[in-house]
Amino acid sequence: MKLIAHRGNIHGPNEELENNPNQIDKCIELGYDVEIDLRYDELTRNMWLGHDEPQYPVTWYWLSQHVHKLWIHCKDFKTLNEFASKTNGYNYFWHQDDDFTLTSRGYVWTYPGKEVGVKSVLVDLNGGNIDRECYGICSDFVGKLK
Repeated sequence: MKLIAHRGNIHGPNEELENNPNQIDKCIELGYDVEIDLRYDELTRNMWLGHDEPQYPVTWYWLSQHVHKLWIHCKDFKTLNEFASKTNGYNYFWHQDDDFTLTSRGYVWTYPGKEVGVKSVLVDLNGGNIDRECYGICSDFVGKLK
């Protein structure tokens, strides 16, 4: 089962480390995939990590170095459009309060408590017991699931 560190969290929520490129690098070195929150600035053509606002600048090169380990949550339409129209190979998606969202690689990003299948990534931010068969789990507590 694929373990995905939600915003780079491993042992519970930590707002000081969330979406920090150094933390994401650490998670990847430990063998985890990572869900990141990404924003594209059309004026500067820069990419920014951050959940509620742009916090950490990242380059296209940095993203490409981690292309097989990142689950990119596009935080707005501009970012989604940039990926959909100008990239390939990245695993990205956009969602708000949807029960299910299909990623660009065909995985079903699944809201907590909803039905899952073999291509589902179950979002479980509370570190609960996972007793359902699915492709992967995105959690703030992947360290205890390993």
